[in-house]
Amino acid sequence: MGEMAVAMQGIYKNFGPVQALINVEFHAKKGEVHGLVGENGAGKSTLIKVLSGTILPTKGQCEVYGQPAVLRSPLQAQSFGIQTVFQELTLVPDLTVADNVLNLREGHHLLGRTSSRALTVQVEKLLSELGVDDINPAAFVRDLTLPHRQMIEIVKAIYRKPKILILDEATSALLTPQVEWLFATVRRLTKEGSTVLFTSHRWEEVKTLTENMTIFRNGEYVGTYGTDSISEDDVTTLMTGRHIGNLYPARVAARSDVRLVVRELHSDVLQNVNLTLHSGEILGIGGLQGQGQRELFLSLFGAAPARGAFEISGRAVTIHSPTDAIRQGMGIGLVPEDRKTEGLFLNLGVLDNVTVPTLSRISRWGFIQSKQQRQFFSTATRSLQIKLANVQQPVSELSGGNQQKVVLAKWLAAKSQILLLYDVTRGVDVGTKHDIYALMVDLAAQGVAILFYSSETAEVVHLAHRVLVMYEGAICEEIDANDLTVSRVVGASFRSSPEVLHG
Repeated sequence: MGEMAVAMQGIYKNFGPVQALINVEFHAKKGEVHGLVGENGAGKSTLIKVLSGTILPTKGQCEVYGQPAVLRSPLQAQSFGIQTVFQELTLVPDLTVADNVLNLREGHHLLGRTSSRALTVQVEKLLSELGVDDINPAAFVRDLTLPHRQMIEIVKAIYRKPKILILDEATSALLTPQVEWLFATVRRLTKEGSTVLFTSHRWEEVKTLTENMTIFRNGEYVGTYGTDSISEDDVTTLMTGRHIGNLYPARVAARSDVRLVVRELHSDVLQNVNLTLHSGEILGIGGLQGQGQRELFLSLFGAAPARGAFEISGRAVTIHSPTDAIRQGMGIGLVPEDRKTEGLFLNLGVLDNVTVPTLSRISRWGFIQSKQQRQFFSTATRSLQIKLANVQQPVSELSGGNQQKVVLAKWLAAKSQILLLYDVTRGVDVGTKHDIYALMVDLAAQGVAILFYSSETAEVVHLAHRVLVMYEGAICEEIDANDLTVSRVVGASFRSSPEVLHG
């Protein structure tokens, strides 16, 4: 057995009555890529926070390269060579890329000023060495896409030359070429002797990148396995304690009545988009990432400027703001790309987050009727099985999968009949994915119309009744159920000169 980079034994962590970690053990060797695998809420992120020095364990022992380590702060963890890329982005939006990468490094106090040319050049050289040629170090972080912000988080950690690099769902916001870049970077780091701890809910990523994996369930250690020695089905069963079986439920036939019509929708990004969405239909949006899908969803929700004509259930409507979208008769709900910044009030409790869109219905003379609020909450969350300590628990304390369920629950509480689901399963575990798929099919069976985009093409293919493929802001091809395959959608995504469709 090689030299141990990390050895943790008997780790417990309690948050009040909630036991997040129960007698957990974890070992990772120097120079390996070690996977941390489990459902949302299984304890992975808590263990990572313990190792990163952001929380103290209730009890337990930790050694880093054979040295006892009581990690009371991130600075102490960094003194042992530990760097972490968390799920939650830590960049400062109003600073430049260079400022963020060099933040407080080598005596630079950068708050409130722009990077000097020398610092910009320094980061430009670093990006070049790492093979990142499409990010301007002088750009402000607020102007970057989510994938580029995630890449800067990774670059920031690598700049500090980690002995142990922790990647907590670092690929969930990345495009395919960027995932390939990260994997190549990780392999170079481990070849140089660094240890990488990697979490992902995508089995192919875990299988491709890791040598060993440790599985957690309900805050407890299940076991450590060689990645090549265990199947995806076995891992899923060990993670969830149940056999998932068929991941995708059978589709329910869509209805004939039209719920939403969009005509000649255009903006700085969109090119005369036309679509028709029926009651009970799951209409997939395909195409390579960054082809206007996000702008389409935001425009339909009134959260991005666009011009065009809208009809809901045969009635012409105007949608200039999210308030308009929520109130337009049947109501439109959006699950956005980034739940933390666009879908949730992280400092508020679960109850308040779920019932935000229904305030006008549960308020009287400016005061919330608590009994009504709890009734709406109970109805909306009954089928979602959100794991929480109590309804007042801040949503920031929930796992990623449970946070996503809260975003879904608020539109169930609002009884939205048109749902815009943008990458709704990004960063959630296989069990939660299965639950979300079942919810989507069940809602469609009830007549809810669903517009659905996913960065995982297989999801769109298995759930949608038909797919509209986007290219450069336009719908370039429609694929119906008879021709719906992953290769068909991917092939259509590479069209070089789209012809705008009108249906």
